[in-house]
Amino acid sequence: MNVRRSRQALALCVGILAVSLLAACSSHGTSANTVQSSTLQKVIRGGTLNIASCLSFAPFGEVDSSGKAEGYDVDVATAMATALGVKVHVIDTTSADRIPNLLTGKVDAVVCNFTITSQRATQIAFSNPYVVAGETLLSKKSAGSTSLAQLSGKTVAVTKGSTDGAAVQTVNPQVKIQQYDTSAAAVLAVKQGQADAMVEDSNFLAYQAKLDPTLQVTNTSVVPLEYNGIGVRAGDPTWLQWINTWLLDFNTSGKNKSLYEKWFGIAPAFPVNPSY
Repeated sequence: MNVRRSRQALALCVGILAVSLLAACSSHGTSANTVQSSTLQKVIRGGTLNIASCLSFAPFGEVDSSGKAEGYDVDVATAMATALGVKVHVIDTTSADRIPNLLTGKVDAVVCNFTITSQRATQIAFSNPYVVAGETLLSKKSAGSTSLAQLSGKTVAVTKGSTDGAAVQTVNPQVKIQQYDTSAAAVLAVKQGQADAMVEDSNFLAYQAKLDPTLQVTNTSVVPLEYNGIGVRAGDPTWLQWINTWLLDFNTSGKNKSLYEKWFGIAPAFPVNPSY
């Protein structure tokens, strides 16, 4: 049996075991029908994992010269599919469309720089974290802006559907917020002088400043650390449990750290385990 078939068999056995165990507990409120309809079983039977990822958010996600999706989040999704013994199908999305893509059943999960928040958790479910970031400030070096306090009356670019706009105005209510459909568009707004600065994940902005020496990024986070998880539809504990079990191995084995270093060129700045 080749490696791929071995993985498929293992994934199928795990799925069958989960079905058997949870069916046995049906008297405690979990029905066999609910387990059978889990996304986990659907993915294994169908042979494809449909993942929403933001392909305008390098190095988390982008499209190469041949039109193929690539990036850190794309590699995370691919590793997840490999563990299941299935193919991965990456669907490009924007920050604002992440939740709608889940609620409409267009995708099985979202792997797209998805910050875990209690507000979002009223609509969907989140896995345990797999990457952590601060929210830093990107601006032109010539502007000399190194804090939100210096940006009163000025424009700060953020991405639609992100948590950044509210976070910025909590720190400085006098900042003008300008929303953009993608993070790439927000970066371009700073470069072209349409925005005085931009707030986004430290991982992403450090990468942008590395690409363009005319840009600078603050060393400290303007808001508390944010933990990114994999988004799934609510009400599917079997699927969520499998993802969290897989993430435990993915994080502790060093695979996650290796992918992060591959795409960002540095080791992760913050531990995945929440620090209170």
